[in-house]
Order: sequence, then structure tokens, then C-alpha cells
Amino acid sequence: MTARLADIAAQAGVSEATVSRVLNGKPGVAGATRQSVLAALDVLGYERPVRLRRRSAGLIGLITPELENPIFPALAQVIGQALTRQGYTPVLATQTPGGSTEDELTEMLVDRGVCGIIFVSGLHADTSADMQRYEQLRAQGVPFVLVDGFSPKVRAPFISPDDRAAMRLAVTHLVSLGHTRIGLALGPKRFVPVQRKIEGFVRTLQDLLSLTPEEIEADLVQHSLYTLEGGQAAASALMDRGCTAIVCASDMMALGAIRTARERGFEVPDDISVVGFDDSPLIAFTDPPLTTVRKPVPSMGQAAVRTLLEEIGGTPAPHSEFVFMPELVVRGSTASSPRGRTRP
Repeated sequence: MTARLADIAAQAGVSEATVSRVLNGKPGVAGATRQSVLAALDVLGYERPVRLRRRSAGLIGLITPELENPIFPALAQVIGQALTRQGYTPVLATQTPGGSTEDELTEMLVDRGVCGIIFVSGLHADTSADMQRYEQLRAQGVPFVLVDGFSPKVRAPFISPDDRAAMRLAVTHLVSLGHTRIGLALGPKRFVPVQRKIEGFVRTLQDLLSLTPEEIEADLVQHSLYTLEGGQAAASALMDRGCTAIVCASDMMALGAIRTARERGFEVPDDISVVGFDDSPLIAFTDPPLTTVRKPVPSMGQAAVRTLLEEIGGTPAPHSEFVFMPELVVRGSTASSPRGRTRP
């Protein structure tokens, strides 16, 4: 017990006597100090005494796609931690191939009496989906926030990265390295983030290399799946068209592109440059470390929670889109174009 008191005191920056007073419910401790001690208990993994446990302010549902792409667990962690700090209990509901659909997961969460739901990369991002499902949810009185995707048909707050700006960052970087044949590998065209990435990609190539939109979309854009295998397939097609650099719409696709390059006997980045998107956990430790566009996950996740809690609290945020600026992280998978490089 003495060792535990010392640990908690050190973590909270207070005396052992103060820790003892808090744990025993004694008066004479400032509110901020009391909270510091309780936070130290939580951080060190000690259970709070029953009388000091905070009752949950309610359940919040979080619906995500499959968790194989590491960006989704990263976002779920940010959202979960932010909800917990506000006293809510996050309930993670994950869509898996052949498993529950978004509608089924939504119904399950509503049946369990959640206070609100955060949707990540859901059907709201799919231009072919019926948006009436979200109006029905609103009619049930369940507040919700939509992350990664946008529809003017849905009255709700949206949280998105600036996909057009992301492509401008990636393409500008590659053009500065001398690349003129730059490909874009990304998912199915019906998704809003895909359409926006294409818009940013096309506009930047127009501005910097004076290419026409028609030749860019016909020759330099390849649709596939947001998987390792999808990246392999897309990269293979783009390499066949003479691309010396490939921008991928996810880090997983970028790893697939690197695999394809190596299968063809190419070196990355000496023979071909690859740029990812997300800056997923551990992506800095790939071989080579991946140049990527960092998705602003912490700020997006915190904004999603803050916006939802405002909705729950009766002071809803505007039903519009909050757009967050991404950041280019240059590592080892990009280099000057082999065509513009002086050979020994």
C-alpha cells in the first residue's frame, strides 16, 4: 500500500498524505488536486474506490469500417479517449466483410440507448447510397456526426480532411523532384473522398504540367481497392503506362505499390517514387520509410467528439462540413525522377 501511495503521489505531483485524504474521502483537498489524484489512479491502472468512481454519462456509438487499415484503429483510439475524458463510454461497432451492415449496427446501438453515434467512412461517403437512413435516425432523436465523407442531403455536422489539398501537396512535391509522369491509385469513384482527391490531382497537374483533364483521368488515374492487393494492381497498371511516381490514397495501397515495384526489379525510390496517404501508425518504419500525406487524425477525432457532445447538450454545431488541413511528411520513398537524374 505504501508503494502504491508513493507511485500515485509521484504521478499526481502531490504528497502521500494528500493521496491518502483523497482515497479516504477526507475534506481539505482542492478540487483540482483531487482530480489530479484520480487521474493518476487511472493512468497507473489502479481501480478507483467504489465511492470515487464516476458514473458513465452514457454510451456513444462509434461505427467504423474494418480495422485492418491501421488508420481506423488510430482514429477510434482518439475518439474513445476523448469520450472517456468527458465521462462517456464508447461502444465500438466495426463493419466486416460478410458481417453486420452499417444499418444493422446503427439499429443495435439505438436499441442499447446510445446518446449519439459517430460514423467513420460510412455510407454518407458513398454517392450511390440512400441518405434517407440518416434522416430516419435524426427523426428518432439520436444525434450523430459523420467523419470522412459529405452529402448535401444530410443535415448533420461533417468532419473531413482536405482531400484536394492533400493531392496538391503530394503532386507538388513530386513535380519539384522532376517527375512528369505521376499516377494516382485510389478506390472506387463513387466515394466522395475519391472524387475530391481526383479533383485536386487533376487541378495540380493542370497548373504545374499543363496537362488536360481528359488525358490525366484517362491515363494517370487508376481505381482499385483500399488494400495491399489493390495497391499492387493499381501500381502495376500505372507502371505499364510509364509512371515514375505514384500517389496512393492510403498507406496500405502504397505498400502494395512498393511490393509491385520490387517484383518488377525496381528500386524505391531510385527507379520509382511512392507517396501514401494517412501516415498510419508504424508507417515511418517501413522499408523505405514512406513519404505520405498525414491525415490530421487527433484534431479530426477531437472535433468529432466535441461536435457530437454539443449536439447532445442541445447546442448543435452548424450542419456543415469542418475541413482539416493535412500535412506532407517526406521520408525515404520519394526521390528525383530517374529521367531527370544524371547517371554516372
